[in-house]
Amino acid sequence: MFVGIDHGTVGIRFAGLKEGEGGGVSVFELSRKKATVMVSDEIINEVEKGLEIETEEIELVALTYSMGDGFSTIKDIKEVRNRGVRSEKGAGARVGGGTRVFDAIKNAGIPTIMIPGIHACSGKIDRRMKFFSHCASPEKVGIAYYIYKKGFENFIFSDVSSNTVTMAVANAIIIGAMDACLGSPGLYQGPIDLQTLREIEEGRIGATDAFSNAGVLRKKWMNAGVKNEELVMDTLSLFAAMEISAMLVLMKDYGVGASDIFLTGSVGEKEEMKKRIDRLLSIKAETITRYSAAIGCAEIAKDVFYGEKNILGIKVEL
Repeated sequence: MFVGIDHGTVGIRFAGLKEGEGGGVSVFELSRKKATVMVSDEIINEVEKGLEIETEEIELVALTYSMGDGFSTIKDIKEVRNRGVRSEKGAGARVGGGTRVFDAIKNAGIPTIMIPGIHACSGKIDRRMKFFSHCASPEKVGIAYYIYKKGFENFIFSDVSSNTVTMAVANAIIIGAMDACLGSPGLYQGPIDLQTLREIEEGRIGATDAFSNAGVLRKKWMNAGVKNEELVMDTLSLFAAMEISAMLVLMKDYGVGASDIFLTGSVGEKEEMKKRIDRLLSIKAETITRYSAAIGCAEIAKDVFYGEKNILGIKVEL
């Protein structure tokens, strides 16, 4: 079996990919809060139970963790320093569950590779996108590979959930992405605007807390008389559509006139979100499961195990 692990904002999703007769995909999710109070053996037991396997059956794990901005190639977990991040300080909520899962997998001695995020040191992304220090966390590479394995080489996807990240792939190469701190907000996280900058300058809030509470459900902006649920969906779909449009501009510069559009995430996979984005962009987007990142990572583990040296432009160094 090959295992992919998606270190999400709220939960950690696992996917197991079995080969041969009786093969298929199994998935489960472990909340980050629950993982925080578990010891390594309990986490491994949870993985075995959730995927219905024994660890001895695992050929290779593809693991994502946090921003993944401390390295830029796919590496053995033992070769990655500081869990693959430049600093433990930065944007995003720090719960501790993801760290416990990382340590449990590493300490168990299970063969594991780590997937990097997309950032300024990534080799194949468009050089103009390197203006931004961070474009996408490692699990987005998993989503991209999931779509690629479905037979697509030119596409854009938007992952709309706790935050929103949109990525462009041209000729089977990741060429750029936009994270929640740059563009569209998600449910909980989002970009820092002028008023928030003032609050940070006045010492009323820290930058990390500001980012973690700039999503449409946490930012204080909705009028009491408005039906909030409808406004949330309208807002998320508008900004996600704008972000997809921005990536379409980048794709056209690579000679890709028309791109397939995919939506995923806890909000992105909803039919009502798809309908709104289809209308805004005059397209027919395709929704994919929120487990696409974990499944895509499992696919990466499998292909790397069998000798693949390049994953959507990311070099494999083993």
